[in-house]
Amino acid sequence: MFEKSNIYISGMGIVSSIGFDIASFSNSLIKGKSGIDYEINNTQSNFSKNIIAKINNFNFKNSLNKITDLSEKKKEFILHIAQKSPLFIQTSIIAALQAWYNSKLHKKKYKILPERIGLIIAGHNTTQNYQYSLYPEFLKKPEYLSPRYAIQFMDSNQIGIMSEIFNIRGEGFIIGGASASGNIGIIHGMRLIQNNIVDACLIISAMTDLSPMEIQAFHAIGAMGGKNFYNFPKKTCRPFDKLAEGFIYGQASAALLIEGNKNIKILNKSYLARLLGGVINLHATASPEPNLNNEISVMNSVLKQSGLKKNMIDYLNTHGSSSPLGDKIEISAIKEVYKNHFSKLLLNSTKSLTGHCLYSSGIVEIIASVIQMRKKFIHPNLNLESPIDNQANFSGKKSISININNVMSNSFGFSGINSSIILCKK
Repeated sequence: MFEKSNIYISGMGIVSSIGFDIASFSNSLIKGKSGIDYEINNTQSNFSKNIIAKINNFNFKNSLNKITDLSEKKKEFILHIAQKSPLFIQTSIIAALQAWYNSKLHKKKYKILPERIGLIIAGHNTTQNYQYSLYPEFLKKPEYLSPRYAIQFMDSNQIGIMSEIFNIRGEGFIIGGASASGNIGIIHGMRLIQNNIVDACLIISAMTDLSPMEIQAFHAIGAMGGKNFYNFPKKTCRPFDKLAEGFIYGQASAALLIEGNKNIKILNKSYLARLLGGVINLHATASPEPNLNNEISVMNSVLKQSGLKKNMIDYLNTHGSSSPLGDKIEISAIKEVYKNHFSKLLLNSTKSLTGHCLYSSGIVEIIASVIQMRKKFIHPNLNLESPIDNQANFSGKKSISININNVMSNSFGFSGINSSIILCKK
């Protein structure tokens, strides 16, 4: 069991379709702003008008300049790295910088030895669209392919970039688990601290940059939605609604800085939330199908690990992807786990605002959970007009003001990967 007072979130950062930092993301959650709209792609006629929650009009330099306490020399160094990097790296750098400086690790008072800081990149296959975009030119003139591609196509390139920017010299690795990647990264960061391998860990989930090939494949297996409400793109993502037909792809890079007792207790450092537990299990399948028993098991296990009773959980940030089968299985699992507390448990899906951010969705939703705890509200569950379960206590069309102390957050991934995390405010 994780010691209740041992692991804390001290910094957060995000670049998403509904906000390029924590403040703007928070405002969008409160207002119930959706980032979902048409994407126009004139270069690929077969994929000319997808519906996604896209990061639009992102300017790396502008975002970099908004980070206070960053020296001009450091800015120049980071700009030099970023100008050679694709968008998913640029957004990850900004999210990571936000989390780092939010945690105040740059201040002498809270400094931790580089060897005692870990680095986890949560996600995999992040270069799909980057490779796809290079391929047509490669076919014409293969000799003009940039030599940097030899490093940039590897997910581990992110480890090198982030460790150099932040001078991280402790343990570091890439970890993946499809749409559960974010949660899995957090859980392994918790384990590094719990086992005294590091004192702090920077966990980053890069933006999932799908190419037209992956988008077509998701449509082909019936996982991606957007047909029923095609003329009204903001209505297409409908978690737990009877007219849901599949997930809507979203883009976001997100980062957390988590710490143990060294700074938090000894130096009386402020923090954003405490992590009480995190559990991962598999249901032994190569298919994308969810499994009721394993979702029940992962939630029961994390409750036991946290030491909390079921009726102490105020709010559950669901996986809620707008998948008809996935949503049905998840709500059935939640009902079985919480029993008499089910109708009192507040539920919503952040994906109704951000789209499904795939590998980064876990960290995006933990950040959304922390924001809601600290600002005392629950964001809307957009497009929930005909709930699949009338006993469930879903949030409505507008934010609800309410005090939240304890939160559960679920993330489930293709190939039978299930995860759940519990965090608290104090």
